[in-house]
Amino acid sequence: MASDSVAHALAGAGGGMISMTLTYPLVTVSTRSQVSKTPAAAATASDGKKTPPAGQLDAFRKIIREEGVQGLYSGIESALFGIAVTQGVYYYWYELVKAAFEKAAGVKRAMTTLESMSAGAVAGAATVVITNPIWVVNTRQTVKKTTLADPNASTSSTTSTAPLSTLATVRKILREEGPGGFWRGIVPALILVVNPIIQYTVFERLKDWLARRRAAQGRAGLAGTDFFLLGAVSKLVATGVTYPYIVVKSRMQLKQNEDDPGRYKSVVDGIQKIAKAEGVQGLYKGLQAKLLQSVLASAFMFAFKEELFTSAVWLLVFLRMREAAPVKA
Repeated sequence: MASDSVAHALAGAGGGMISMTLTYPLVTVSTRSQVSKTPAAAATASDGKKTPPAGQLDAFRKIIREEGVQGLYSGIESALFGIAVTQGVYYYWYELVKAAFEKAAGVKRAMTTLESMSAGAVAGAATVVITNPIWVVNTRQTVKKTTLADPNASTSSTTSTAPLSTLATVRKILREEGPGGFWRGIVPALILVVNPIIQYTVFERLKDWLARRRAAQGRAGLAGTDFFLLGAVSKLVATGVTYPYIVVKSRMQLKQNEDDPGRYKSVVDGIQKIAKAEGVQGLYKGLQAKLLQSVLASAFMFAFKEELFTSAVWLLVFLRMREAAPVKA
């Protein structure tokens, strides 16, 4: 019979897809900013005046002007598939490890910080290994280019190829790079496992603290609004700490020519080259849009996931994959 881990996986996948759909325009803006290799410093116009670099709002407007509203949803199909698999795999492994810790302790209790970090590490590593090919495809669809070679690419239509479907992008990667192309950026992606570790550790700690405080005050348990705010705060902390690695990962997921002197040979090499060519601020390109997207997506995902958990349980009961026993999300 299916365990609560399956219900959590289904609820997480559903919540992730809803939150991704609601926030995808911000994903597009932040990702295109991340892979743009233009110096972050102000440019000099023909009249000698300094022109400040385009901001996130300018990039947003430019995409709409040049590509229409649909440009904000480039690659949404692969993103929805990717987030469903990502959230499903992550929640399944996270809850599986969490259940193992509870079984070892012999009592259902909140995980310690070390246990929460361990569960996040296992779940994160499994998720990265399984889903990296999906996100390589999505990154290339979102930025509408396959290589990182052009240093003058804009934040919208970058040296782009004609928009390719998900299947066409997969075929192009296989034809030009072989299966190994799907694993570009895997190292920084694995390093970024610390992002959900930080996120879920902060979330669990805050959730337990707030639940105890509510209980001590004799008030009702946590509601959807509470999960929304807790999810937002936890993601804000995690994204702020790991953002430079997100920038390097996005760039390494694009094809890099072996003879290109600007090629990133490693994560550290990528960080050094970005800092040297674009300044430290280059490591934080697209940060505003990413922070807003991450916070909103995480908040929506946690809120919807908690609401969808019960529905997922009853779906499993209906399919006779689980007993109709009371559960606790």
